Amino acid sequence: MSQKKIFLVLVAISTVSLLLHLGLSWTMEAFSQGCSSLPLGKPKHTSVAFLKTHKTGSSTVQNILFRFAEQNNLTVALPVPACGHLFCYPQPFSGHFVHPHTTPPDVLTSHTRLNVGEMRRLMPNGTLYVTILREPAAMFESLFSYYNQECQSFRRVANGSLEEFLRQPQLYYRAKEKDSMFARNTVTFDLGGDKDRTPGDAEYARSFAARTEDVFSLVMIAEHFDESLVLLRRLLHWEPEDVLYLKLNMRTDESRLRLQGALPAQIRAWNWLDAALYDHFNASLWRQLERLGLACVEREVRLMRKARDWLVRECFGEATPLLRSAAQIRNKDLRPWQPSSKVAIVGYDLPVNGSGHTGGGSGGQGGGRGEVQEEEEEEGD
Repeated sequence: MSQKKIFLVLVAISTVSLLLHLGLSWTMEAFSQGCSSLPLGKPKHTSVAFLKTHKTGSSTVQNILFRFAEQNNLTVALPVPACGHLFCYPQPFSGHFVHPHTTPPDVLTSHTRLNVGEMRRLMPNGTLYVTILREPAAMFESLFSYYNQECQSFRRVANGSLEEFLRQPQLYYRAKEKDSMFARNTVTFDLGGDKDRTPGDAEYARSFAARTEDVFSLVMIAEHFDESLVLLRRLLHWEPEDVLYLKLNMRTDESRLRLQGALPAQIRAWNWLDAALYDHFNASLWRQLERLGLACVEREVRLMRKARDWLVRECFGEATPLLRSAAQIRNKDLRPWQPSSKVAIVGYDLPVNGSGHTGGGSGGQGGGRGEVQEEEEEEGD
C-alpha cells in the first residue's frame, strides 16, 4: 500500500468516524453486557507487530491496525523508499528497511519475512505478535491466479493451467528463483521457515509450529475471520468498534479457478508444510474459542455482523452496494489493483460524507468506523 493511499484512508476515516460512532453506540453497549471475560476497564494495548502473509485476508487486519494507529496517534513503521511498499520482501526483515521518520514504531504491519531478532530490537518491549493463515488449497489457488504472470514457476505452465502445474510441479518449480516462494509453502517462507524442506519431515514440521507458537500470541484463521477478531480484540483489550470492517475487492467468478476432484489434496501435498501449519493453528484457534465459551463467541460474532450490516446501510444507503469494475470507479487513485488481464477485481464507490451518496472508489481502503476488507485475499469465501 502506498503512503499516499494510507493518507487517503486516514483522512476518510477521520471525517466520518463521529457520525458512525453515534449510530453504532447501541451495538457497543450490547457487547458490554456479554461475557464476563471481556477486558473492560483495561488499557488498550498499543504495540503490535502483524506478520502480513500472502493471500490470507491479511490486508484487512493491516487496515484495521492502520485505523487504530491513526485514532490513537501511534507511529506505524513504513518501509524506506528503496523497499517499495514492502520491507524489502522477500529478504528477512531488518531494521534498516524501516524509514527513520517512522521510528521508534508502535505498529509494524507491512509485508516482510519474519526475522524475530530484528523485530524485537526495533519494537517496544511488550509488543504482541500476530499473524494469519488460510486453508492451503484456497490460498494456493489465489496465489496461482494472482502471480500467474509474475512467478516464473507458474509462467512456465502451458495455458496457465493449475491442473498441469500440480500434475508435475517439479518440472516447473525452481527453488532458487527469487519469486519461488509464491509457488511452494508460501506461509512457511513468510514465517521464516524452509519452504523446500524434504516432504514428510514430521519433526521439522512439529518444531517449526512450536517455534511459531512461541513468537505469536495469536495466529488468526481466514476461514474463521470474525471468530479470530473476537480473540484479537480480547488480546489487545480493544473495543468492538475497533475491529469492524466492510468487504471489498472481490474477484469475479470468472477469475476464480474451481478446485475439484483431487486438486485440493494435490495442493496440500505440494504445500505440505503450509498444510501442517494450518491444521495445527486451526485446531489451536478452536481450543482458544472453546476456553472463551463458544456461545459467548457466537453472540459477539452475531453482534459484530449486525453492526457491520448497519454500517453498510449507513454508508451506501442499501444493504448490498453495487459492485463496479475498476474502470467504473471514478477515483483513479483508489481503483482496485488488477494483477493481470486474466484476473478481474471489482469494488464499489464509497460515500463522500457518509450520507449514502457515493463518490470516489476504493481499492481496498476503508472509510468510516469499520474497515474495508480486501477480498483479493479473503476471496469472499
